[in-house]
Amino acid sequence: MALTLLGPDTPFPPPELALDDPAGLLAVGGDLSLARLEQAYRHGIFPWFSPGQPILWWSPDPRMVLRTDAMALSHSLRKKLSRIARGRLPIQVRMDTDCRAVMRACAAPRQGQPGTWIVPAMQHAYLQWHRAGFVHSIETYLDGELVGGLYGVGIGRMFFGESMFTRVSDASKIALACLVRWLARHGVGLIDCQQETAHLASLGARPIARSDFLAHVRQAAAQPPPPWAPGTLRPDGGWHPLVSWTSP
Repeated sequence: MALTLLGPDTPFPPPELALDDPAGLLAVGGDLSLARLEQAYRHGIFPWFSPGQPILWWSPDPRMVLRTDAMALSHSLRKKLSRIARGRLPIQVRMDTDCRAVMRACAAPRQGQPGTWIVPAMQHAYLQWHRAGFVHSIETYLDGELVGGLYGVGIGRMFFGESMFTRVSDASKIALACLVRWLARHGVGLIDCQQETAHLASLGARPIARSDFLAHVRQAAAQPPPPWAPGTLRPDGGWHPLVSWTSP
Protein backbone atom coordinates (compact mmCIF):
# COMPACT_ATOMS: atom_id res chain seq x y z
CA MET A 1 0.00 0.00 0.00
CA ALA A 2 1.43 3.40 -1.04
CA LEU A 3 1.71 6.21 1.51
CA THR A 4 -0.64 9.18 1.16
CA LEU A 5 1.12 12.51 0.62
CA LEU A 6 -0.81 15.19 2.48
CA GLY A 7 -1.21 18.64 1.00
CA PRO A 8 -2.70 21.63 2.84
CA ASP A 9 -6.27 20.44 2.27
CA THR A 10 -5.79 16.71 1.81
CA PRO A 11 -7.89 14.69 4.26
CA PHE A 12 -6.40 11.69 6.00
CA PRO A 13 -6.99 8.37 4.30
CA PRO A 14 -8.83 5.69 6.29
CA PRO A 15 -6.50 4.21 8.95
CA GLU A 16 -7.12 0.78 7.45
CA LEU A 17 -4.96 1.87 4.49
CA ALA A 18 -1.83 2.14 6.65
CA LEU A 19 1.18 0.09 5.61
CA ASP A 20 0.75 -3.58 6.40
CA ASP A 21 2.94 -3.73 9.50
CA PRO A 22 2.18 -3.26 13.22
CA ALA A 23 3.59 0.30 13.31
CA GLY A 24 0.94 1.45 10.84
CA LEU A 25 2.60 4.25 8.87
CA LEU A 26 -0.28 5.93 7.03
CA ALA A 27 0.66 9.32 5.57
CA VAL A 28 3.44 11.88 5.21
CA GLY A 29 3.42 15.67 5.09
CA GLY A 30 0.70 18.10 6.01
CA ASP A 31 1.10 20.35 9.05
CA LEU A 32 0.63 20.44 12.82
CA SER A 33 -2.23 22.90 12.86
CA LEU A 34 -4.78 22.38 15.62
CA ALA A 35 -7.47 21.49 13.08
CA ARG A 36 -5.21 18.86 11.49
CA LEU A 37 -4.22 17.41 14.86
CA GLU A 38 -7.82 17.12 16.06
CA GLN A 39 -8.83 15.49 12.79
CA ALA A 40 -5.99 13.00 13.21
CA TYR A 41 -6.74 12.02 16.80
CA ARG A 42 -10.46 11.66 16.18
CA HIS A 43 -9.54 9.05 13.56
CA GLY A 44 -6.97 7.20 15.66
CA ILE A 45 -3.96 8.78 13.91
CA PHE A 46 -1.00 10.54 15.52
CA PRO A 47 2.22 12.27 14.34
CA TRP A 48 5.61 10.81 15.19
CA PHE A 49 8.83 11.79 13.44
CA SER A 50 12.48 12.50 14.15
CA PRO A 51 14.51 15.68 13.52
CA GLY A 52 15.11 16.17 9.82
CA GLN A 53 12.16 14.01 8.77
CA PRO A 54 8.86 15.22 7.30
CA ILE A 55 5.77 14.82 9.45
CA LEU A 56 4.85 11.13 9.58
CA TRP A 57 1.36 9.97 10.59
CA TRP A 58 0.68 6.58 12.17
CA SER A 59 -2.20 4.30 13.13
CA PRO A 60 -0.81 1.06 14.62
CA ASP A 61 -2.56 -2.29 14.51
CA PRO A 62 -2.82 -3.60 17.17
CA ARG A 63 -3.14 -0.55 19.39
CA MET A 64 -1.81 -0.47 22.95
CA VAL A 65 -4.41 0.76 25.45
CA LEU A 66 -4.81 0.97 29.22
CA ARG A 67 -8.27 0.49 30.69
CA THR A 68 -8.82 2.82 33.61
CA ASP A 69 -10.19 -0.07 35.66
CA ALA A 70 -7.19 -2.29 34.97
CA MET A 71 -3.99 -0.41 35.87
CA ALA A 72 -1.49 -2.76 37.52
CA LEU A 73 -0.02 -1.31 40.70
CA SER A 74 2.98 -2.93 42.34
CA HIS A 75 2.96 -3.46 46.10
CA SER A 76 5.58 -0.72 46.58
CA LEU A 77 3.61 1.75 44.45
CA ARG A 78 0.42 1.03 46.39
CA LYS A 79 2.31 1.77 49.61
CA LYS A 80 3.60 5.09 48.24
CA LEU A 81 0.13 6.14 47.12
CA SER A 82 -1.24 5.26 50.54
CA ARG A 83 1.47 7.30 52.26
CA ILE A 84 0.80 10.25 49.95
CA ALA A 85 -2.92 10.02 50.74
CA ARG A 86 -2.14 10.15 54.47
CA GLY A 87 0.26 13.07 54.09
CA ARG A 88 3.31 11.01 55.01
CA LEU A 89 5.26 11.75 51.83
CA PRO A 90 6.03 15.32 50.68
CA ILE A 91 4.62 14.56 47.22
CA GLN A 92 1.91 16.52 45.42
CA VAL A 93 0.33 15.63 42.07
CA ARG A 94 -1.03 18.49 40.00
CA MET A 95 -3.03 18.80 36.81
CA ASP A 96 -2.39 21.36 34.07
CA THR A 97 -0.16 23.73 36.06
CA ASP A 98 3.05 23.51 33.99
CA CYS A 99 2.50 21.69 30.72
CA ARG A 100 5.51 23.41 29.14
CA ALA A 101 7.91 22.05 31.77
CA VAL A 102 6.48 18.53 31.46
CA MET A 103 6.78 18.57 27.70
CA ARG A 104 10.37 19.85 27.83
CA ALA A 105 11.29 17.15 30.35
CA CYS A 106 9.70 14.48 28.16
CA ALA A 107 11.65 15.81 25.18
CA ALA A 108 15.01 15.67 26.95
CA PRO A 109 17.36 12.95 25.59
CA ARG A 110 17.04 9.61 27.39
CA GLN A 111 19.97 7.39 28.31
CA GLY A 112 21.02 5.40 25.27
CA GLN A 113 18.95 7.52 22.86
CA PRO A 114 20.57 10.04 20.48
CA GLY A 115 17.59 12.39 20.23
CA THR A 116 13.87 12.85 20.67
CA TRP A 117 10.71 12.68 18.59
CA ILE A 118 9.24 15.58 20.59
CA VAL A 119 10.91 18.08 18.27
CA PRO A 120 10.47 21.85 18.74
CA ALA A 121 7.66 21.96 16.15
CA MET A 122 5.77 19.30 18.11
CA GLN A 123 6.28 21.15 21.39
CA HIS A 124 5.04 24.40 19.88
CA ALA A 125 1.95 22.79 18.35
CA TYR A 126 0.97 20.83 21.45
CA LEU A 127 1.47 23.83 23.73
CA GLN A 128 -0.91 25.76 21.49
CA TRP A 129 -3.31 22.84 21.74
CA HIS A 130 -2.88 22.92 25.53
CA ARG A 131 -3.91 26.58 25.59
CA ALA A 132 -6.97 25.61 23.53
CA GLY A 133 -7.91 23.10 26.23
CA PHE A 134 -7.10 19.78 24.56
CA VAL A 135 -3.60 18.89 25.81
CA HIS A 136 -3.16 18.18 29.50
CA SER A 137 -0.28 17.55 31.87
CA ILE A 138 -0.13 15.65 35.13
CA GLU A 139 2.84 16.66 37.30
CA THR A 140 4.48 15.05 40.33
CA TYR A 141 6.24 17.38 42.78
CA LEU A 142 8.57 16.32 45.59
CA ASP A 143 9.20 19.05 48.16
CA GLY A 144 7.90 21.52 45.57
CA GLU A 145 10.24 20.35 42.77
CA LEU A 146 8.93 18.82 39.55
CA VAL A 147 10.26 15.25 39.49
CA GLY A 148 7.99 13.41 37.05
CA GLY A 149 4.83 13.52 35.02
CA LEU A 150 3.11 12.94 31.72
CA TYR A 151 1.09 14.73 29.08
CA GLY A 152 -1.54 13.73 26.58
CA VAL A 153 -4.54 14.76 24.51
CA GLY A 154 -8.12 14.83 25.79
CA ILE A 155 -11.00 14.79 23.30
CA GLY A 156 -14.40 14.12 24.78
CA ARG A 157 -14.13 11.14 27.11
CA MET A 158 -11.00 9.83 25.38
CA PHE A 159 -7.46 10.38 26.61
CA PHE A 160 -4.48 9.82 24.30
CA GLY A 161 -1.23 9.44 26.24
CA GLU A 162 1.82 11.03 24.64
CA SER A 163 4.90 10.77 26.86
CA MET A 164 6.11 10.39 30.46
CA PHE A 165 9.27 11.31 32.34
CA THR A 166 10.68 10.62 35.77
CA ARG A 167 13.57 11.98 37.81
CA VAL A 168 12.98 9.95 40.96
CA SER A 169 11.66 6.42 41.40
CA ASP A 170 7.96 5.98 40.54
CA ALA A 171 7.29 9.71 39.96
CA SER A 172 5.67 9.21 36.56
CA LYS A 173 3.77 6.12 37.78
CA ILE A 174 2.33 8.13 40.66
CA ALA A 175 1.12 10.78 38.19
CA LEU A 176 -0.39 8.09 35.96
CA ALA A 177 -2.12 6.33 38.85
CA CYS A 178 -3.75 9.57 40.00
CA LEU A 179 -4.80 10.41 36.44
CA VAL A 180 -6.23 6.94 35.82
CA ARG A 181 -8.39 7.14 38.93
CA TRP A 182 -9.54 10.68 38.10
CA LEU A 183 -10.45 9.64 34.55
CA ALA A 184 -12.33 6.59 35.84
CA ARG A 185 -14.36 8.86 38.16
CA HIS A 186 -15.43 10.87 35.12
CA GLY A 187 -16.39 8.07 32.78
CA VAL A 188 -13.20 7.81 30.72
CA GLY A 189 -12.69 4.09 30.23
CA LEU A 190 -9.64 3.91 27.98
CA ILE A 191 -6.22 5.56 27.64
CA ASP A 192 -4.46 5.30 24.30
CA CYS A 193 -0.83 4.22 24.80
CA GLN A 194 -0.11 4.12 21.04
CA GLN A 195 2.64 1.52 20.79
CA GLU A 196 3.32 -1.72 22.62
CA THR A 197 6.24 -1.70 25.08
CA ALA A 198 7.22 -3.89 28.01
CA HIS A 199 7.01 -0.88 30.34
CA LEU A 200 3.40 -0.16 29.38
CA ALA A 201 2.51 -3.84 29.64
CA SER A 202 3.90 -3.89 33.19
CA LEU A 203 1.38 -1.15 34.07
CA GLY A 204 -1.55 -3.17 32.76
CA ALA A 205 -1.77 -1.90 29.17
CA ARG A 206 -2.82 -4.42 26.53
CA PRO A 207 -2.98 -4.46 22.72
CA ILE A 208 -6.38 -4.46 21.01
CA ALA A 209 -7.33 -4.59 17.34
CA ARG A 210 -7.25 -1.23 15.56
CA SER A 211 -10.88 -1.69 14.49
CA ASP A 212 -11.95 -2.06 18.13
CA PHE A 213 -9.87 0.96 19.12
CA LEU A 214 -11.36 3.15 16.38
CA ALA A 215 -14.90 2.13 17.34
CA HIS A 216 -14.20 3.14 20.94
CA VAL A 217 -12.66 6.48 19.91
CA ARG A 218 -15.69 7.37 17.77
CA GLN A 219 -18.03 6.74 20.68
CA ALA A 220 -15.89 8.28 23.46
CA ALA A 221 -14.72 11.39 21.58
CA ALA A 222 -18.34 12.36 20.86
CA GLN A 223 -19.17 12.62 24.59
CA PRO A 224 -18.74 15.71 26.80
CA PRO A 225 -15.22 15.98 28.26
CA PRO A 226 -14.42 15.55 31.95
CA PRO A 227 -13.81 18.76 33.96
CA TRP A 228 -10.15 19.41 33.14
CA ALA A 229 -8.85 22.30 35.25
CA PRO A 230 -5.63 23.31 37.05
CA GLY A 231 -5.54 21.79 40.52
CA THR A 232 -4.20 18.94 42.62
CA LEU A 233 -5.05 15.25 42.30
CA ARG A 234 -5.37 12.83 45.19
CA PRO A 235 -4.35 9.17 44.90
CA ASP A 236 -8.04 8.21 44.96
CA GLY A 237 -8.72 10.40 41.91
CA GLY A 238 -10.17 13.34 43.80
CA TRP A 239 -9.42 16.89 42.60
CA HIS A 240 -8.91 20.16 44.49
CA PRO A 241 -8.22 23.68 43.15
CA LEU A 242 -4.86 25.21 43.92
CA VAL A 243 -5.05 27.96 46.50
CA SER A 244 -2.65 30.22 44.60
CA TRP A 245 -1.43 29.61 41.07
CA THR A 246 -0.75 31.64 37.93
CA SER A 247 -0.23 30.22 34.47
CA PRO A 248 3.50 30.05 33.52
